[in-house]
Amino acid sequence: MNETTDLLIIGAGPAGMAAALAAASSGAHIVLLDDNPLPGGQIWRDGPQANLPTEARRLREQLHACANVRCHTGTRVITCAADKTLLVEDAERGWQITYERLILCTGARELLLPFPGWTLPGVTGAGGLQALIKGGLPVCGERLVIAGSGPLLLASAATAKHQGAQVLRIAEQASRAAVAGFAAQLPRWPGKLFQSISLFDHHYRTGSYVLEALGRERLEGVRLLQQGKTIELACDRLACGFGLIANTQLGQALGCALAGQALAVDAWQATTRVGHYAAGECSGFGGSELALVEGAIAGHAAIGNTAAAQRLWPRRARWQGFARALNKAFALDARLKTLARADTLVCRCEDVPYGELAGQENWREAKLASRCGMGACQGRVCGAALEHLFGWTPPTPRPPFSPARIDTLLHLEQTPPT
Repeated sequence: MNETTDLLIIGAGPAGMAAALAAASSGAHIVLLDDNPLPGGQIWRDGPQANLPTEARRLREQLHACANVRCHTGTRVITCAADKTLLVEDAERGWQITYERLILCTGARELLLPFPGWTLPGVTGAGGLQALIKGGLPVCGERLVIAGSGPLLLASAATAKHQGAQVLRIAEQASRAAVAGFAAQLPRWPGKLFQSISLFDHHYRTGSYVLEALGRERLEGVRLLQQGKTIELACDRLACGFGLIANTQLGQALGCALAGQALAVDAWQATTRVGHYAAGECSGFGGSELALVEGAIAGHAAIGNTAAAQRLWPRRARWQGFARALNKAFALDARLKTLARADTLVCRCEDVPYGELAGQENWREAKLASRCGMGACQGRVCGAALEHLFGWTPPTPRPPFSPARIDTLLHLEQTPPT
């Protein structure tokens, strides 16, 4: 059976949950869709070894109490079936959802940059390691190095230590001056100050980044440039993430314009397409607090409650200030573009090395010459890396946006409900 709704929200992280709760008081029929088993998104991912914050549990309970909010978990968007109609799929079936208004809360994914050895077993993203541990990955007694940029490194380290891992080094590529300047501003956001103090680890080093992951069959160690000196550490796991990339694929497919690398929104969190809103990290990075208030503004605006939305503008401005400070402090060092060697794989799906790409002019030429971006991930990993390395414009999103069953695709032949 196909489905109709007044308001469809894609993504049940902090922004999506806040949007649904803000809109629920109107009595409108709301559908909240997410590909995770439970609401919470990546930051509040649940699992056997997850320790959910109180706020995440409270929001989840409030959602369950809303009779006019229906949650479809474990569900992915496959393609746009018609105007204001999406084809979606869960583990059991595929169907179409037709909506009047839509809020995109599609979040972000990690930026992974290639360096020698980054494809060895035992090397993951920093956020990827955190998700694996929450899902039950045993790391007790393992030696870990966590590297890259941003507060996620400290959060991942804390998750790993809580499960018994030995964190040998947290290598932050930002300079000591940049991190110190950011820390000096944290009293403006007391909650973030206390959080940073609780997460601090004496193995944290600024001005440090990965040069190479070492090993033959799997990771055995890591070579770092640490404040100008090259060091090597034997380790069992390396988690390396260089910040976030906004998930704009669905928004672009729906005709929403970009502002830089994120979805463009106005003061009401409205995109450039009428009736379509965006909130959270798909419209820019700033942490869960900013995502929550943006989601609430989008939820109020989508149901026409502009007064309630406008009352939240000062809170959003406050957390936008935090976002600006964060993004400035942890801007990536240009030297990270020089880590890959000629034989370093960039496109892991199609085994395309850096040397085959360095002489190309753009994505189209690279794909014609090497099949880069044409594998299972459809350029989600290598596309972001090459945009950072060479400034290439990523390819235009093409459906299907996720792998789909044949019987799901057959729903495209059906007339959507009216």
